[in-house]
Amino acid sequence: MTVYGSFPGARPRRLRTTPAMRRMVAENRLHPADLILPAFVREGIAEPVAISAMPGVQQHTLETLRKAAVEAVEAGVAGIMLFGVPADEKKDAAGTAGTDPDGILQVALREVRAEVGDDLVIMSDLCLDEYTDHGHCGVLDADGRVDNDATLERYAEMAQVQADAGAHVVGPSGMMDGQVGVVRDALDTIGKEDVSILAYTAKYSSAFYGPFREAVGSSLRGDRKTYQQDPANLRESMRELALDLDEGADMVMVKPAGPYLDVLAKVAEAVDVPVAAYQISGEYAMIEAAAERGWIDREKAIMESLLGIKRAGANMILTYWATEVARGIGRER
Repeated sequence: MTVYGSFPGARPRRLRTTPAMRRMVAENRLHPADLILPAFVREGIAEPVAISAMPGVQQHTLETLRKAAVEAVEAGVAGIMLFGVPADEKKDAAGTAGTDPDGILQVALREVRAEVGDDLVIMSDLCLDEYTDHGHCGVLDADGRVDNDATLERYAEMAQVQADAGAHVVGPSGMMDGQVGVVRDALDTIGKEDVSILAYTAKYSSAFYGPFREAVGSSLRGDRKTYQQDPANLRESMRELALDLDEGADMVMVKPAGPYLDVLAKVAEAVDVPVAAYQISGEYAMIEAAAERGWIDREKAIMESLLGIKRAGANMILTYWATEVARGIGRER
C-alpha cells in the first residue's frame, strides 16, 4: 500500500460518505423487472387461505389470484409463477389433475392470461408433486421408485395443456433426466414454439422447502433425494446445466437461492442465457419469523438477501416479496 506521510493514500471510504454517493457507485441494483412472484391457487375455496408457515402469503382463489396478478403488473414485476393446489380427492397415483385441461392450474392460467394478457410473463410450474397422492414429482414403478421415463411422458402432456391454457413460460421442476428435451419436443409438436422453458437446472434436496409443503398441500411420503440434487455437490450442477442447455432450455434456474450462492455464481459465469434463482419458502419464513420477534430489521434484511442473490449473478429472482419490493423500489426512484 502506498503511504503518504502518516496517512493512507487510498481511502475507499470516500465512496461511502453519503446515501447519494453510495447509490451512485453501487455495483448492483434491484429493479422491479428482476422479480417474479410465485403464487398458489387452490381449488374449491371461497376465500383465500393463509399459509401459517409463510406469514403474508396465501392460497388464492381465482378472484384473488387475478387481483394479485394485476397488482404485480402495476408494481412493475416481470412475471408470475403459478402453482396449482387441487382438491385432495382429485389426487391420484398418476397426477391426472395436472394434465386435465380443466384442472386448477390450467383454469388459473387462462384466467390470469385473460386478465393481464402479455403485460406479465405468465409462468407455470410443470411438475406432478401437487397432483399425486404420494406427493412425488413423478409416477412410481412397481417398487415404489420414481420412474424417470414414464414421468417424462406425463411432463410432455403437462407442457401441452399448460401452453394451451396460456403460459408464456413452462418451468419443468421435477429434476427428471431429459425433461427439458421432452418438454421442448412436446411444445413444438403442437405449434407452441414461442413458449419458453425455464429449466430448474440445479434444484437441491433442501430442508428449506418445509413451508412450501404446506402451501401446496403436499402428500409427500418419503423424500426426493433420488432425483433432487445432493447439497454437497457443485460439479453435478454444472453437468445438469450442460444437459439442459443442450436440450433447449431458454433460461436456467438455481433453487434454493441463498444457501447456494456459490452455485448461482458458477452457473451465471458459465452461460449466455438468462439465469434465475428462487428464494424459497424457508428463506422467506426465516426472515419473517426473525423480524416478527424483533431480532432483525425486516425491510433491510429482505433487501440485503435479494441484493446478495442479484450480486451472485441472477438476472431474475423468484421471491414471495416481489410485489412489495417492486413497490418500494418504485417509491425510491
